Amino acid sequence: MIGPDRIRALIPHAGAMCLLEQVLQWDESTIRCLASSHRDAQHPLRRDGVLSALHLIEYCAQALALHRGLVAEAKGETAPRGWLVSTRDFKLAVTRLDELPAPIAVNARELLYYEGGTQYEVSAEVDGRLLGSGRISVVKAPE
Repeated sequence: MIGPDRIRALIPHAGAMCLLEQVLQWDESTIRCLASSHRDAQHPLRRDGVLSALHLIEYCAQALALHRGLVAEAKGETAPRGWLVSTRDFKLAVTRLDELPAPIAVNARELLYYEGGTQYEVSAEVDGRLLGSGRISVVKAPE
């Protein structure tokens, strides 16, 4: 099991902005994570007590970053920092995350990787119910 401390070491987010808490499974092309931070009343992305489902994009982007970090680490490397440059076909099935009582499972599957960036198919669900899905593209940040 990969928990919060190792996750924080592999992604560029710090403190409460590190939204993922556990890696359930990963391999060279996929990752499945768990998060319950959406239930935190002090969540940094809440506005007027509401956590919009739009923030699923951030949960999914963190899963993508974590996956790239784990893949690089397995090869004895460090993943370069990246910039999220686009989301495509992102569909939301809910409007709010703060009302969800169970942990969110976040899934990411790499579709394309090249030296300058990557594209993933991502989704999030609670108890098997799809919350949202789409594609995210990231490019390598300049050094």
